[in-house]
Amino acid sequence: PDQFKLELEHADDALLAGDNAVFLRQVVRAVARQNGLDASFMAKPYLDRAGNGMHVQVGLERDGATPQGDALLRHAIGGLQAVMAESIALFAPNANSYRRFASKSALARNKRWSYSNQAASIRVLAVVGRARHIEHRVAGADANPYLAMAAILAGIHYGISHQIDPGQPADGNIAPFVDQTMPFNFDAALLTLENGSILREYLGPSYVDLYCAAKRAELERFRNVITPHEYDWYM
Repeated sequence: PDQFKLELEHADDALLAGDNAVFLRQVVRAVARQNGLDASFMAKPYLDRAGNGMHVQVGLERDGATPQGDALLRHAIGGLQAVMAESIALFAPNANSYRRFASKSALARNKRWSYSNQAASIRVLAVVGRARHIEHRVAGADANPYLAMAAILAGIHYGISHQIDPGQPADGNIAPFVDQTMPFNFDAALLTLENGSILREYLGPSYVDLYCAAKRAELERFRNVITPHEYDWYM
C-alpha cells in the first residue's frame, strides 16, 4: 500500500471545483483497475498508517492587503471556526471517517488556525505574488466535495458577515490539543449538525434533516453487521 498527494488547479467556480474532485476520483480508480490495483479514498483504510484527507484551499484577494491578509481574512477564519462543529458530519460522512480523529493521529482536533503550520486545522498560506488563501484541512478524502465546499464557503460568508474574530494564530505542534466542543463520533456529529443554526440556514432545514436521517439509516445498517473480530474475541 502507498499514499499519494494529488493537487488540482484552482478554479474560480466552486461547482466546477467539485466536479473536478469527483472526476479525479473516477480517473484514479479507473487507472488503478487497468493496472491490477485498487485505489481507495477511504478515510482510514489502515490503522497503522496516515489517513486520507481532502484539503480544500480557498483564495481570498483584495487590493491593498498584506501577504498575511487583513481583517477580511481573519473574519473568514472566524466563521470557519464558528461552523466547524456543525460541519464535522459533512467532513466525516461515515463510520470509518472518525478513525482519522484517533488519539495517535497527527490530524488537528481543534479549531486553531496558523500561518503555514501543517498541524493546524485551518492555515493561511501567504505566498508573495499569489493570492492569500486558506487551507482547510479537516475533511476526509471520503467526503462529498460539494458538501465540504458548501460548508466551508458558508463558514467564510458567515464570518465575514458577522465580523468574527478568530483570535491569535497558534504556533508549534497544536495537534494534541483536543477541542471538547467538536463532535468526534458519528452520532454526536449528526446531532450537532441537526441542532446547529448556521448550516441549517445556509443549506436549508429540509436538506439538513434529510441528510441526518439518511446517515442515521446508514449507521443503523452498519451496526447491524457483526464483524469478524467480534467472533474472534467473544464467541
